[in-house]
Amino acid sequence: MKRQFRNVAVGGTFDELHKGHIALLSKAFEVGDYVFVGLTSDEFVTKLNKTHKVALYNERLLELTSFLEKSEFKSRFEISPLYTAYGLTLIREDLEALIVSQETSKIGEIINKKRAKAGLTALSIIEVALVPAENKKPISTTCIRAKEIDKNGHLLKRKPNNY
Repeated sequence: MKRQFRNVAVGGTFDELHKGHIALLSKAFEVGDYVFVGLTSDEFVTKLNKTHKVALYNERLLELTSFLEKSEFKSRFEISPLYTAYGLTLIREDLEALIVSQETSKIGEIINKKRAKAGLTALSIIEVALVPAENKKPISTTCIRAKEIDKNGHLLKRKPNNY
């Protein structure tokens, strides 16, 4: 199958790997022959000031690798730790596209400005829509950890009917 790009990048914390993460990763593999996956390091996670606990890097790496190895994506990816929001995007000349979510799309613009300053070609930015849960809000690790939804966006806490 001929894909749009040879090498693409995607990054994230990928904590509680959920349907939204899978949509993002699936798009990367749909458009790219080879996918460089940046996984937020423990050090970088602390700088992000997440409002919830985040699994350790090695736990997230195991879950992410396990998912990718079991899928049709096996042997088409490389995972590396992210110590900044830019990862490999500022050093790999052979990257052609960056896959982002609606909430991280601004980073693509910043990366392309930094690539231009470094004499690298701009990346095509592919934005993936956030995946809604049953309550129409985006699936998020925050809501999963709060036990409001599961990893597929199904509601776990139902509001009682007021009759």
